[in-house]
Amino acid sequence: MSKKKVPVIHQTDLFHPHADPDDHWDLACQFALAYGDEIDLRGILMDYPLIDSYKGDPSIQAVNQMNYLTGQSVRLGVGLPKKAECAADVDAMLAGGKGLSGVNMVIDILEKSDEPVVIHIVGSCRDIVAAARRSPELFKEKCKAVYLNAGASMPGSPLEYNVWLDAYTYSQAFKIPCPIYWMPCFDMADSKVGYSVGEYGTYYTFMQGDILPYLSPSMKNFFMYALSRTADNRWLESLNYPVNEALVTQFSELGRGMWCTGGFLHTAGKTVLRSGEIAKLGERPSEEVFCFEPISITCSDEGYTDWKLDSGSTDRYIYRVLDIDAYPAAMTAAMKTMLIEMP
Repeated sequence: MSKKKVPVIHQTDLFHPHADPDDHWDLACQFALAYGDEIDLRGILMDYPLIDSYKGDPSIQAVNQMNYLTGQSVRLGVGLPKKAECAADVDAMLAGGKGLSGVNMVIDILEKSDEPVVIHIVGSCRDIVAAARRSPELFKEKCKAVYLNAGASMPGSPLEYNVWLDAYTYSQAFKIPCPIYWMPCFDMADSKVGYSVGEYGTYYTFMQGDILPYLSPSMKNFFMYALSRTADNRWLESLNYPVNEALVTQFSELGRGMWCTGGFLHTAGKTVLRSGEIAKLGERPSEEVFCFEPISITCSDEGYTDWKLDSGSTDRYIYRVLDIDAYPAAMTAAMKTMLIEMP
């Protein structure tokens, strides 16, 4: 008898050309878990892009590349096109009919799933909040949890990027009627003082050379297509190009900030040990590098949180780094373990 896999929706600000290619690394990790039969990846929901000079359109190329390589047929949808400042803005977009492919996809996946679905938010909260506003009872019944990768845990911190994308809907995400696993991106989201690993923040960095050279040729080409911001439209054929090892070396010399890895593994019933080994949750708790702690939390409409540890809470949690020194290398090793198994 095959094990029962958790259905997953992955929401992301995934673009080509990219804004930050951490989203391509995250996408690859989710597909690696699906390829390894650890999760049932049902849908990819992509943010509508902000209008500026360096972000492209939603990267349907990357999703389809991953589908092709792994033999999956994961659905994709694109999010609502406007920022919401209040509930009336959300309602107006829901009533408008245009741009609802992402919201409709989320609701359809929840309705049709026999098992409660986990949702990872690694971009804006707009579309998941809109879907929950339209169908709150459905979320109460069918949403197992939302992993909310946004914000900063330290009071008085400036707004983190994912919160800035849509601060009002970020505030409303904490009101979705299901368990919320809050994954603050930083302790303090102030780039002026520099980012660092903190106790209540998911952030870590790795050198891309710790993983890229060890990947399969097709996976190397997946990342080269994204990282080079290529204008080549042959996204499928490019997976079978001869690998440009000089380009791999060039991008291997760059660091990359990451935030979401722990939540992906936690959904699959896994954790990461100080050694970098991926293990079952609860199997060796004294060696784990992260956990979730119960909290009570409120959030203003402007995106500022007020929280405290609360052992009595049963549906709101915060990500906690248990070994700050070991955390970056351990998470990098875990990510490498997932990705080197990809075809």
